[in-house]
Amino acid sequence: METVDTIDRRILTELQRDCDISLDALGARVNLSRNACWRRIKALEAAGVIRARVALLDPAKLGLGLAVFIQVRTDSHDPEWLTKFAQATRAMPEILGAYRMTGDLDYLIQARVADVRDYDRLYQRLIARVPISDVSASFVMEEIKATTQLPL
Repeated sequence: METVDTIDRRILTELQRDCDISLDALGARVNLSRNACWRRIKALEAAGVIRARVALLDPAKLGLGLAVFIQVRTDSHDPEWLTKFAQATRAMPEILGAYRMTGDLDYLIQARVADVRDYDRLYQRLIARVPISDVSASFVMEEIKATTQLPL
C-alpha cells in the first residue's frame, strides 16, 4: 500500500471511534460494500497503518485512578544507558508511554497507578533498574482530554 487515500482515512476515522463496528455498518458510513471495506482494512493492516485493534478501559474502574507524568533527567546519554532505560520502562506495566524529549527534559514517562503510594513503588523499582540523575512527577488533577484518535 503506497498511499492512504480519502476513503481509507474515512474508514480509519470510523475504526478509531469503534473498531468493533460491523462491516455492513462501516460500509454504510463510508459508502462502500462490506467486501470493499474488508479488503481495505486488510491492506491497511498489512501495511502497518493499523497496528492493533484494542479495547479502551476505564482506569478508575480498575483501581488505577492516578495518572502521573514523570520527568526524567540523566547525566548519561550513551547507548548502554538508553538500552537499559528502554528495557526497564517496557518491563513495567504501569508505564503507558516513555518518550525521549528535546529541551531541558531528557525523558517523559506517562504512567497509571492506584495512588501516590503505588507511584512510590513504581519510582523505587525504576531507580533500582537504571541510574537517573533527577526525577520529578506531576500528578493529574483533572483529565480534560485524553484520546487515542489521530486527526485524519
